[in-house]
Amino acid sequence: MVCLRCIRTVERLLTQQNLSVKHVQLGEAELFKAPDNDQLSVLRESLELEGFELLDNRNSRLVEQVKNLIISEIHHAASKKPETMNFSDFLARETGYEYSQLSKLFSLVEGVTIEKYLIAQRIERVKELLVYGEQTLSEIAWQTGYSSTQHLSKQFRQVTGMTPTEFKSGHERTGRKTLDAV
Repeated sequence: MVCLRCIRTVERLLTQQNLSVKHVQLGEAELFKAPDNDQLSVLRESLELEGFELLDNRNSRLVEQVKNLIISEIHHAASKKPETMNFSDFLARETGYEYSQLSKLFSLVEGVTIEKYLIAQRIERVKELLVYGEQTLSEIAWQTGYSSTQHLSKQFRQVTGMTPTEFKSGHERTGRKTLDAV
């Protein structure tokens, strides 16, 4: 789950199945009582119809937690000083696992490193801010944790094949990815 609409959809599906929901948040749902096998099977099918996946093994849940922490910090965190954020320390602290362990597991499950995933999320956030057109490139660089506009521009070009200015002038044709597709 990567947005509030996703959370509401999952809450609705759980409620429709008469499951007592304790809380639903980005990437997880907690129930008061565990569902039986039949309920779990129906829930899995309902979630898949909506484009979600029921993660029921520890490694998949941990990788999903890492992805959700990154998405939350990049796309939803309220005006922190991003340039001071050390994501490896942050992820280790939030998950309770050593970063090296998280990194190996993430690469194994996702086929991409945490760093590349983080860069992809940051670039998607930059695209979003460019489309809004309310900030300068240096303001966007600061907000998304880049040390300079040059660093942002170089990484943007490596990921998208165009400069931020080229993207901004033609964003209607190039489009953005949904967060879960990054």
